[in-house]
Amino acid sequence: MPTRRVVTGRSRDPRARFAEELRSLRVARGESLRQLGERLGWDWSLFGKMEKGETLGGPEVVQALDTYYGTPGLLLALWELAVSDKSQFKEQYRRYMALEADATSLWHFAVSMLPGLLQTEGYAREVLAAGGLKGDALEQQVEARMGRRELLEGDLAPPFRTILSEAVLRTPLQNVGEWRGQLEYLGEMSERADVTIQMLPQRAGPHGLMGAAVMFLRVPDGRTVAYTENGYRGELIEENLPVERLQRAYDAVRDSALSPAESRKFVLRMLEEVPCDPST
Repeated sequence: MPTRRVVTGRSRDPRARFAEELRSLRVARGESLRQLGERLGWDWSLFGKMEKGETLGGPEVVQALDTYYGTPGLLLALWELAVSDKSQFKEQYRRYMALEADATSLWHFAVSMLPGLLQTEGYAREVLAAGGLKGDALEQQVEARMGRRELLEGDLAPPFRTILSEAVLRTPLQNVGEWRGQLEYLGEMSERADVTIQMLPQRAGPHGLMGAAVMFLRVPDGRTVAYTENGYRGELIEENLPVERLQRAYDAVRDSALSPAESRKFVLRMLEEVPCDPST
């Protein structure tokens, strides 16, 4: 069967197609980004990023645009196709890594595993292998993860805070020696002035961040962006309202967490409970 000829001249990449449609509709109205923002009550810079393909925005803003342009359901349908496009996750992660490298401060919540910035090589290898990686691909990912730890090294390292769900510390590695090494590393990092580690006890009950891990970055221009991640996908969030909602949930979790001093004692108690590695 011959390949269907492209007759519209528009991109067949879902993310690019969505961005093109947004810009086309605005230009047809003869409006600037600032005018669009004023009329819809959203930060105009968000629309600029959506038109550049830097972010997809959330369903609320897309529905507002559908209503404003008189395209009921069209933009939302294009948005859903873009969101479900697996290739965009790699692109988002690359952008997230670039933002992380320039961040002036970072704060994080771990729902099921330690953040990459605090993982030892042994922890990273076992976790990545459990996710299906092996051989050269596994070693490349372990090396990349260890390279990320350099972000917290040196005199100019940004302050970093993480809140660890108790489940993270109650899920040991199969390799007892590597698990001991990981807990020892956490204890060492908790002593640093620019690293804050807190533990959220299970007795704190349900909270607003139960579904995924989240990292917040304060970037040089003063904005805060968030990156949420579960076991299958990640999402970079740059729109103000969703980020603010996540921050409020984070603040509530922090209020329920143990103090840094109490959390360090918890880690050290767990270290004492780890049996000695018979190979040592």
